[in-house]
Amino acid sequence: MKALFSFIFFMVLTSTQYSNASPSCYSSIIGFGDSLTDTGNLLCLDLSSNADSPPHFGKPPYGESYFKVPTGRCSDGRLVIDYIAEHLGLPYVKPYIGNKDYREGVNFAMVGATALNTEFFLERGFDDPFTNGSLDVQLGWFKRMISSLSPKSSDELLKNSLVVMGEIGGNDYNHALLAGTNFFEVQSFMHPVINKIGSAITKMIELGAVSFMVPGYLPIGCSAAYLTQLSSPNKEDYDPSTGCLNWLNKFAQKHNKMLRLELNRIQRLYPHTTIIYADFYNAAMPFYRSPKQYGFTSTTVACCGGGGPYNYNSDLLCGDPPSTSCDDPSTFANWDGLHLTDAANRIITKGLFEGPNTIPQINSLCASKSAGSASA
Repeated sequence: MKALFSFIFFMVLTSTQYSNASPSCYSSIIGFGDSLTDTGNLLCLDLSSNADSPPHFGKPPYGESYFKVPTGRCSDGRLVIDYIAEHLGLPYVKPYIGNKDYREGVNFAMVGATALNTEFFLERGFDDPFTNGSLDVQLGWFKRMISSLSPKSSDELLKNSLVVMGEIGGNDYNHALLAGTNFFEVQSFMHPVINKIGSAITKMIELGAVSFMVPGYLPIGCSAAYLTQLSSPNKEDYDPSTGCLNWLNKFAQKHNKMLRLELNRIQRLYPHTTIIYADFYNAAMPFYRSPKQYGFTSTTVACCGGGGPYNYNSDLLCGDPPSTSCDDPSTFANWDGLHLTDAANRIITKGLFEGPNTIPQINSLCASKSAGSASA
């Protein structure tokens, strides 16, 4: 019960948390995605069925660097969606599960979620070991939420919110790759994954959404989990400047290229909308190439984990005893093998808002929108 009380206390504490940023060009954020974006949905579901046995990401040291308690976020602190909210002067986005007030935004993302439905993987002999929180499931939750609002309220929410569609799709590849599936078979998932993301955006547009931010794939070749599970005896497989696996990063870049083509196609079909590509890959790569410049002593070794060269052990995850955690997560980019630290998420978000890593640049769009509102 202690874990459940801590989670409820956190939800109350942050329900009205704002940053010191200037007033936003959006009224709220609507989130979809996986563990890079989930702000508590899966933890809330797990605690509602078994309050005395939270999942590993619902235990300390998760949350230690900022919220001071585990919140269901797969990090020691804030996620990119939290930092986006701060930059826009909005409250942190509450999870859909257990939330009754959607005026300040809502997050449907779930740890382990895939873009594609479970049936896609079952037909190919794979079983999703985590959740059935696919994009279609999350869209179903969204439609249920919208049906509970008045037509005027739902229209205003959709027109004035920034829809953060992802990151999503990573688990469609992760679950198969980390299980040892043939790489060429996993590559065949890419077109269906991109099509599903495009379909979700189109459905949201048809419901009335007009502003989107769609993150790309991170450089997964730098992930402690992949570096552990898919290690190679060939030095040529690694980038000597970063220690990352080249072939996995090329795979991520291919996904991102296809995603951008799909976003451009949708933008042409719906010119009244704004679709922003968030280049997570190139926002993250600078700290892998020059870690000391960003205050990191390690970028490919996990801060929290079960040991080994990269401190990642799939049989002993962060939060489960006797896993160990580093003394200062702010000096690590990787948190638990698969996810990033608060410090790394902050740098990525800074690249989106203050650097060249949103296309088109979000700050210029906000300025145009604010000017248009002022003259209306």
